[in-house]
Amino acid sequence: MNKLKIKDLAKQIRGVSYKTSDLHEELDSQSVILLRANNISNGLINFDDVIYVDKQKVSEIQYLKKGDILICASSGSKKLVGKAASVDFDMECTFGAFCKVVRPKEEYMDYLGSYFQSSIYRNKISKASLGANINNIRNEHIDGLEIPLYSKENMSTITKRMQLLQKIIININQELKLLDELVKARFVELFGDPIINDKGLITELLANVSNLKAGKAIKTGELSENNDTNSLFPCFGGNGIRGYINRYTHDGTFPIIGRQGALSGNVNFAKGKFYATEHAIVVTPKVELDDTWFFYCLKYLDLKRFQTGAAQPGVSVEKLNNISIPLPNYKSQLYFSDFVKEVDKSRFIIKSMIKEGLL
Repeated sequence: MNKLKIKDLAKQIRGVSYKTSDLHEELDSQSVILLRANNISNGLINFDDVIYVDKQKVSEIQYLKKGDILICASSGSKKLVGKAASVDFDMECTFGAFCKVVRPKEEYMDYLGSYFQSSIYRNKISKASLGANINNIRNEHIDGLEIPLYSKENMSTITKRMQLLQKIIININQELKLLDELVKARFVELFGDPIINDKGLITELLANVSNLKAGKAIKTGELSENNDTNSLFPCFGGNGIRGYINRYTHDGTFPIIGRQGALSGNVNFAKGKFYATEHAIVVTPKVELDDTWFFYCLKYLDLKRFQTGAAQPGVSVEKLNNISIPLPNYKSQLYFSDFVKEVDKSRFIIKSMIKEGLL
């Protein structure tokens, strides 16, 4: 067995930098699909919420090729930075500046694609990627990764096993996704689509029923990757939990809206003691609202549609405060909350099976 560094097996390509004025409203002959970090999920590339950038901003080398590995290279969330997916399609497509591509030599495409889905890669890149205010993967982080090389037969066997494991994980995540869809279907059945309020429920401005306030800034060095005796409390940033810290800003159950980044407008649910950074907007009800119902209502309002800015998207408290939300009676909120608790039991079982290695 030999060990070689990634720099000997592949080259890296930076993403496309662009301004709002470089974007097109729709795909046309002068534009191309641009993928961002939100288009990488569970080791796959999705085409949800893509944007279209002018072709003049894209160099020839920045067009994706089959076998490329697309990586989230910069994010406020340590959980997101480093996530990767292999390109398994042939279509005209590029990627943004917060991503990068590893383009393997042809004979190592499948093997490297499997490596970038491994826990070994995730652990190494997680330790290497801490930046001052944002988690970054620099070229040297990727280039310096050492991977074992075996015979072609053995590498082929490893790749096939990894691909099989990936399929199993995809199927499990699909089951979890179906549970999510079940919850959403129940919400819509009871309360309608909160964006258009097709049930004709009483509405109120978000500012009148809750207080929205961003958290406090921290230094990256204060965060720990793991929940241990020195860092007991989860720290929420713009895209969910960034890590763990030794103090907390809130204690209770709160929806949290991401304020900045490609995923800004996403909604997370914090329970217990936690720390909220300046990129996390904590939503505190002013009136009687069931916490679970309120979280899902905010989630289904699709707050990402209120993003402004292209290179660094974000949502503002001012704009969120002026959103109208439906207000069903409290009893029906509790009824929905009880339904979610039953679904969560199934979700817990599936996640426990994954953790215990039963699937």
